[in-house]
Amino acid sequence: MRIGIHPNLKRHDGGIYQYAVSLMDALFDLSREGHPLCEYEFVIFAHDPNDELLLKYADGGWTIRSFRPPWAPTPTIDFDFDCATNSVAPIQQTDMRDWILECGVKLMIYPSPHRLSFECGVPFIMSIHDLQHLHHPEFPEVSAGGEFRRREYVLRNVASKAILLIAESEVGKEDIIRAFSRFGITRPRVKVLPYSPPRSVGQSTAQSLTAQVRKKFMLPDRFLFYPAQFWPHKNHLRIIEALGLLKKRHGLEIPLILTGSASGAIRTEVESKIQKRCGVLHLNEQVRHLGYVSDEEIAGLYAGATALIMPTFFGPTNIPFLEAWSLDCPVLTSRIRGILEQVGDAAMTVNPESDEEIAIGIQKLWSDNALRQTLIKNGRRKLAEYTPDDFRNRLSEIIESAATHLATNSRGFASQLNVGVQT
Repeated sequence: MRIGIHPNLKRHDGGIYQYAVSLMDALFDLSREGHPLCEYEFVIFAHDPNDELLLKYADGGWTIRSFRPPWAPTPTIDFDFDCATNSVAPIQQTDMRDWILECGVKLMIYPSPHRLSFECGVPFIMSIHDLQHLHHPEFPEVSAGGEFRRREYVLRNVASKAILLIAESEVGKEDIIRAFSRFGITRPRVKVLPYSPPRSVGQSTAQSLTAQVRKKFMLPDRFLFYPAQFWPHKNHLRIIEALGLLKKRHGLEIPLILTGSASGAIRTEVESKIQKRCGVLHLNEQVRHLGYVSDEEIAGLYAGATALIMPTFFGPTNIPFLEAWSLDCPVLTSRIRGILEQVGDAAMTVNPESDEEIAIGIQKLWSDNALRQTLIKNGRRKLAEYTPDDFRNRLSEIIESAATHLATNSRGFASQLNVGVQT
């Protein structure tokens, strides 16, 4: 059987990009190890089939195809979401269905939510990373400009039509079931696949990478690190306020290194606010934004940082914790549902709404080496509890389960895909 994958390979999309690559790498390993999945053929549908990232998959025998069929123009697609009646009627993308079927694909995998999954009518599995538009609609990145309606359109139809959904934690699974059970999702159809621990680099390599980034960016000996796009929910501004408090009250001038995209109206506005507050609080020399940096440079920054500072409002799980643990970088993050379950005792947690608490947490991590070493040790233990082999094995079980279901219920699934979601 041929299985298609439609990954998000836009590097500026951060965690979604990293997750897609981790999932493809796991499937690539399984397809080459004499594992039962080696009987399957894989096809990647990419917006840029010539992306250098895809070379290793092509060299390993995978097929790379253009996301859009060569004979069809890019469609102008809209959808009808009636907020008064909560009705969602999916459109049909017949060109995309014909293209996927022409490529011999019987089952699609979407590492992140995408409307094509149900609009093209090909059986699919999908990962749902969060439902923050329901939990935190106050943040414009998940609600403004039609974003809330778009997410509901996709997720309600996905709940009705997916063979299986993938959540990253038990908390995430419960959220999905609670939110979309009335649209047809059932507990057995939501599988838990925690984030894969990143492919770690050796300590000597990490030290070399750290030396390189120190030289390239002229970094101080000690600094805090936050790799995150400038979305409001990432909570950069409260970190700035906390650093201002520490400087005013204790004379502590703690450097902060930021990476990530500031493109687009919302992120540009956040970056502008950060710059203004840094000016008011006299932090311009302490806070630096390096912009987008390579994966190797990110590893060097983690390995060289005194701590990862991530008081985000969003969960339930996050990739940077795993990256930090793998490179012996202590973690400070938010004391909120989902994140608490993910980090356990391997991070210091604070109230993300409190400048004061964030400041106290930063001061403790900055000044207490014993605390940092304890968090490093606990982070190593957390990684050891869930290995890359565990991720691959769980993913393999999910693929096999979907393939078995498809083989025995293909006719019923085909009729199901033609039914819209109504409440």
